[in-house]
Amino acid sequence: MKRVAITGLGAITPLGNSVDEFWNNIIAGKSGAGLLTKFDTSKFKTQFGCEVKNFNPEDYMDRKESRKYDLFTQYAVAASDQAIKDSGLDFASMSQKERSDVGVIWASGNGGISTFEEQLKEFFTGDGTPHFNPFFIPKMIVDIAAGVISIRHKLHGPNYATVSACASSNTALINAFDTIRLGKAKIMIAGGSEAAITAASVGGFNASQALSKRNDKPQKASRPFDQNRDGFVIGEGAGALILEDWDYAIARGATIYAEMVGGGMAADAYHLTGTPENGFGAALGMQKALDEAGITAKDVDYVNAHATSTPQGDSSELNAIREVFGSHEVAISATKSMTGHLLGAAGAVESIITVLALKNDIIPPTINTTDIDEAMAGLNIVLGNSVRKKMNYALNNTFGFGGHTASTVFKKYTDGATAS
Repeated sequence: MKRVAITGLGAITPLGNSVDEFWNNIIAGKSGAGLLTKFDTSKFKTQFGCEVKNFNPEDYMDRKESRKYDLFTQYAVAASDQAIKDSGLDFASMSQKERSDVGVIWASGNGGISTFEEQLKEFFTGDGTPHFNPFFIPKMIVDIAAGVISIRHKLHGPNYATVSACASSNTALINAFDTIRLGKAKIMIAGGSEAAITAASVGGFNASQALSKRNDKPQKASRPFDQNRDGFVIGEGAGALILEDWDYAIARGATIYAEMVGGGMAADAYHLTGTPENGFGAALGMQKALDEAGITAKDVDYVNAHATSTPQGDSSELNAIREVFGSHEVAISATKSMTGHLLGAAGAVESIITVLALKNDIIPPTINTTDIDEAMAGLNIVLGNSVRKKMNYALNNTFGFGGHTASTVFKKYTDGATAS
């Protein structure tokens, strides 16, 4: 099997619209939460979230093009453009044959939900005549972001979307990893985007009792592992990673952030939205990822937990971590305490955090958690402030409605590593 390098990163997030800004805010322990501005929330139980700020699609495309795309695709274009630039790849100088070895796997849990909501609102509040926007369907469908990225750069390799709710973009990374390892592509753009801060989405999550209702203290609302946690904080944005065949990356002199060494997927097979208390599916996915990486739990230095700040979910995940890691005191943090929950984009954005944590030997904090749940005592959860720690391996967890689990494992890159 071929080795896989991470050579480029791109991010549009509630904590910044570049990787550097995002990372600096993460290690500083800042919150991206605030009162929502995208629609009138006065009648909603939850009135806050983690919105992307100051995003201008015309920084990446002209106005005419941007109007063809839902916001989730605009975020995808922006993050992927950043990652491509960061990688130093020049697709314009490649032949068509070379670009046939470059693919895109892009994830979203909800796709163009704002487009869907807007178009149906127009239809039902009008006279019933179906005057739909001609771009309604291509703006809405989940796979369109992957298609747009490939069209934009004339990439002819594998191209599709993954949808596994909040595990979607970790699933995309695993599929991209497998594609390269099997020799079916040399370069893959993988990631996910979400723009689901809409009335229907917030209303739906409220109805399922999933969202925090701390409207008076939005920045303190996401508090994973805290015994007073009351639900997740909805977020939006995008994360993109460039994955390359190791030998190809070394030969072209690419900057390598880390090596991706394993990915595990499994299912809780338990409930539509809930997770089993013992975290069996999560534990199974983590163990599969470690097995594929050829390491044991004792080799892992850091886990970026899924940890959405829901009572049942946090408890289930930490029971799964106990099952996999046993007495090994792996460091754990929950960065959703700062970003909110980016749903289908969470895996990619948190993989960027995990890769940068490895590269810089810094473990980001879990903020807002002040009264640790007694059931979670004894675990090495990094609270309050970032900590410095020499690391070799790190794992990122994502889990989704429907019982989907996806875990990715990354290895620190050491300068001077040679081609295999």
